Amino acid sequence: MTLKDFFDYISLNPEYILYYFLGLPVLAAIIGIISHKSGSSSPYRELFMIIIYAVTIPGIFALFLNVYVFLFENRSIMDLNIHTQILPVVSMIATLLIIRRYASFDSIPGFDKISGFMMMIAAVIFLLWVLDRFRVIAFVYMPFYYLIILVVVLLIVLNYGLKKLLTNKKSGHF
Repeated sequence: MTLKDFFDYISLNPEYILYYFLGLPVLAAIIGIISHKSGSSSPYRELFMIIIYAVTIPGIFALFLNVYVFLFENRSIMDLNIHTQILPVVSMIATLLIIRRYASFDSIPGFDKISGFMMMIAAVIFLLWVLDRFRVIAFVYMPFYYLIILVVVLLIVLNYGLKKLLTNKKSGHF
């Protein structure tokens, strides 16, 4: 099964993805209401962590898939698939906003790793886009030190994202 086959299957059977991406914000809201604004304490922060990972991994994938489709394939916005390209991103944003009302992101284990992961992927995609758009002519007309500065800045952002992904600010969390 290819990724295209999977997306076609989801488009033909949207109830699974609808239940998943509409259920996660509802579940976050229910846990938030039960926690009575003490979502930063255990066991609520662990439940929020599971929900955050369950919604952000597909949301990040959908977000960067959209970036890829628009930057590299030059497709129209009218070709977007609502179930696989819009719903995961909207669900991710809604779930994070709901969880933020009930718990501090600093208290949720592993949240800093997700933001570092997003920064790392964004830097790599931007670097690939820049390399895709450069032609031999661009190297002739563009001063060489601009290219070096751009690569260094992107590597610093990539390094920062990787450090944030791999370091652990709090002890006792993974």
